[in-house]
Amino acid sequence: MAQRRKTRQVNAGGVLIGSDAPVSVQSMLNIPSTDFEGSIRQAKALEEAGCQIIRAAVPDMNAVRLIYELKNSLTVPVVADIHFDYRLALESVAAGVDKIRINPGNIGSADRVKAVAVACMQKNVPIRIGVNSGSVEKELLAKFGGPSPKALVESALNHAKLLEKYDFYDTVISIKSSDVETMIKAYELCAEKCDYPLHLGVTEAGTQRMALVKSSIGIGSLLAKGIGDTIRVSMTADPVKEVAAGFDILKALGLKKDCVQIVSCPTCGRTRVDLIALADEVEKRLKNCKKPITVAVMGCAVNGPGEARQADIGIAGGDGCVLIFKKGKILRKAPENSAVDELIKEIETLEI
Repeated sequence: MAQRRKTRQVNAGGVLIGSDAPVSVQSMLNIPSTDFEGSIRQAKALEEAGCQIIRAAVPDMNAVRLIYELKNSLTVPVVADIHFDYRLALESVAAGVDKIRINPGNIGSADRVKAVAVACMQKNVPIRIGVNSGSVEKELLAKFGGPSPKALVESALNHAKLLEKYDFYDTVISIKSSDVETMIKAYELCAEKCDYPLHLGVTEAGTQRMALVKSSIGIGSLLAKGIGDTIRVSMTADPVKEVAAGFDILKALGLKKDCVQIVSCPTCGRTRVDLIALADEVEKRLKNCKKPITVAVMGCAVNGPGEARQADIGIAGGDGCVLIFKKGKILRKAPENSAVDELIKEIETLEI
């Protein structure tokens, strides 16, 4: 892992974004903004899943009421997603929103951008500049021959300069593309050209399976280089699954440490226990465990404890039974049907 990129730092409703602050996981409500009860229900489900910042679309004045409702129902910061009408941003700030997401290029004249910047400054509300392949200005598309990384970055930095003109610097930048290579190159280029925090994401990444693959490559490779301060795994799916995927990416990179790391073998012809079911059950039972330990679930009693020697605790399959081991040392044998229970008992005794 490369050292984290040093950036400015902003505060979105108590969640610090940028520099040495932990990488935060975001998601967005996908219930119609007119359905307040459904939106609140989904927002609470996201909060329960650990989502650290929740974004909601505000397409009209009626939807501003949703911001009030969310702020009265949640403890996590709320972001208002604004397009075209700058007054929606002003009303959302008045409603107590914690962060505004805009594209300064589509909310009108310079005085309107200034009005949003001033309102946000007065309430200490950061602004996320959101640029994607579909929002790049025509002149930049002509200049660069399409929505290339350079076009995306120039668009985003031009918008940032517009806010800087009004002495606004509490800015986060996102430069998303549905093309993974374009997304990676754009963020790398932006990281070289500014010190604003970056929100990472592959936009329109698809349904759950492909979105997870694209996001793991795009978001993961950038985080591994020290680039990125907050993330969203965009999926055409229940947004609670986005949150789980986001934390899994952070866990895989070692950026989330208050959790269990599970290692398990893919099984082979030597396996004599239902290892897939055992591994799934272990993962389920340890979902909310905050101990920073590595737990191994191995299929072979001969090689398992040796291959997983670095694990803090683990099980290795035998013929209808398992061996429970700790740091490669076998502790005892247990029946397959009580293997997970016995493993959990051992984990509960671990002092970390």
